[in-house]
Formats: sequence, structure tokens, C-alpha cells
Amino acid sequence: MSKKTLRVSKIKDGTVIDHITKGHALNVIKILGIDGCSNGVVTIAMNVPSQKLGVKDIVKIEGRELNPEEVDKIALIAPHATINIIRNYKVVEKQRVKLPPIILGIIKCTNPSCISNSENEPIKPTFYVESEEPLRLRCRYCGKIMGKEDVLVQF
Repeated sequence: MSKKTLRVSKIKDGTVIDHITKGHALNVIKILGIDGCSNGVVTIAMNVPSQKLGVKDIVKIEGRELNPEEVDKIALIAPHATINIIRNYKVVEKQRVKLPPIILGIIKCTNPSCISNSENEPIKPTFYVESEEPLRLRCRYCGKIMGKEDVLVQF
């Protein structure tokens, strides 16, 4: 009979981002602006076996709860992720990330000639989600199609 071991310890208060697409845990960390210089404990597990995804990544952030904009950014690169809010070692809230049909003001168009990149125009970059996997976003203003690689370079 084999013993099951807990590879990553529980956190008292904070956020667990589970079901991150394999290989994207470090991108999630980057999106959240975590650079290793803050005092909070951050645990990263990569290539963890998963019944749902086959293999997944997990990020645990002690002492921090994510805001809606951060959750939307994560949805761009990890559309199957779940956000678990932990308080006193218990999951008090669980939500699946959901990519909205329109992405407003979170990323910029990669077309340098796009009007949304003009400092003189009072408009926010706006994208229509054409596909979640593979990620395909279409700029409202110039029609440029952007993929996950285009999004990742912005964070």
C-alpha cells in the first residue's frame, strides 16, 4: 500500500489558482506582478498530474486575494483555471475563470498603426474573443487577430 504525500503545504489565507494550463504558472506569476521581492509566500507547482487536464500547474499566494481585472488576465492564458479564496485554511469561495466576450482595456493591439495605440485618442483597446482555445482576439478598431503569444509579451 503506497502512502499519498502532500507535495505542497496548505495556506492559511490567500488565493490558490488551480487548473492552470501546463507550463503557464510562471506567466500567471508575471501577470500578477509577483517578482519574488515581496514578503508573501508564493508556491508554484508545475506539471502536476490532473484527471481533468492530464497535467496542470498550480499557484498558491499567501495573504492576497485577486481583483476582477487580474482574474480576467489569467483567463486569457489559462481558460480552465479555478480561483480558490482561502481563509483560515478553508476554501470560502471558488470560481472558474471566464473569458468575457469583449476584452476592454486589459491589453494593447500589436498593430502599431491601430488607432487604439494613439495617445491622442480617448479610446480603450477593445478586443472580441473569437476563440478561447486556441486564443484568438480580434481588435475592434483595426481587425488585427492576436493570439496567446501576442498577449504574453505584454505582461
